[in-house]
Amino acid sequence: MIAYHGTPVGGRREDAAKFLAGRHALVPFPRQDDIGVVADVCQSFVFDNGAFSIWTKGGTLDVSGYIEWVEKWHRHPGFEWALIPDVIDGDETANDALIAEWPTELRGVPVWHLHESLDRLQRLAADWQTVAFGSSGQWRSPGTASWWKRMGAAMDAICDDQGRPACKLHGLRMLDPSIFQHLPFASADSTNAAVNGGSISRFGMYAPPTAGQRANVIADRIEAHTSSPIWLRERQTELAL
Repeated sequence: MIAYHGTPVGGRREDAAKFLAGRHALVPFPRQDDIGVVADVCQSFVFDNGAFSIWTKGGTLDVSGYIEWVEKWHRHPGFEWALIPDVIDGDETANDALIAEWPTELRGVPVWHLHESLDRLQRLAADWQTVAFGSSGQWRSPGTASWWKRMGAAMDAICDDQGRPACKLHGLRMLDPSIFQHLPFASADSTNAAVNGGSISRFGMYAPPTAGQRANVIADRIEAHTSSPIWLRERQTELAL
């Protein structure tokens, strides 16, 4: 499983470069601060349209500006894909319309939101090589009992009788071993390392001296784990309790 670490990374720029070197990064459209170093030192990178953070602030995504940004970078050898613009709490018609407008020459990944229908998930999984899962609505917080129940229903809908998903899956804000170890994700992301590398209290009196070093410790602990190769249906009840 590929672990995409969200940027920008706090602390000194040289520490950020050391942290990102050889890793995989996610760069959000509203915060392109680290795209230069990401393009230079990361194994691969993906683009996030920033819809979630924009949504939480009550803003509106500049769709045309985002597409122009992707067009500028999509030929870079490290570029993997870009999340197709979406409306976090929007209806399926609105999100399908955004997908239809996405340029076919760009490697895009659609988002299925947990509040949307399982029929839409099955349709996306049949039409796209990769589908991203986004927590939303009453299932906004990954890892809760109700969230696991909904994820279990989603996995049951798109995995065959051997637990193999119909396409590659990406977990948005799900780069947590307690989550991805139980799901057949090809990749997942979070800003855990970038954000909490600046927190000395997280480590206590033996904290590494710089934010970059602390971010490295967090990322190394995450990357010591991998996702499940298949979806084990019998785990659903246990995880939802």
